[in-house]
Amino acid sequence: MLPQINKTGFGAITVGGKRYEYDILIRLDGHIEKRKKKLSKAKYGTSHKISLEEAVQIYEEGAQELIIGTGQIGYVELSTEADLFFREKECPVKLVATPTAAKVWNVLEGRVIALFHVTC
Repeated sequence: MLPQINKTGFGAITVGGKRYEYDILIRLDGHIEKRKKKLSKAKYGTSHKISLEEAVQIYEEGAQELIIGTGQIGYVELSTEADLFFREKECPVKLVATPTAAKVWNVLEGRVIALFHVTC
């Protein structure tokens, strides 16, 4: 997939040679944007559980898969409502630790979007 992820470590991810020190979304066209984790934090008091409100913001029409880098040791999870939302959209979600998710992203093909959590 493009853009390629060059490196990930606690607190940062480097994509296409540019370093980001915050969670990111990668869109179908390769555009990178900052994750709106406040949507989940407002509901659950943490950004480690993705709310329905955030799921709606993450999803992009036409996406055939979503890769979620769950953090360096894998704390991020979907809420029941977010899981159901992605199922209804027929967009399978792959939740794996961010270092593994980066490797998966770099070899994927197709209409895939991604979210990468860069801490925990």
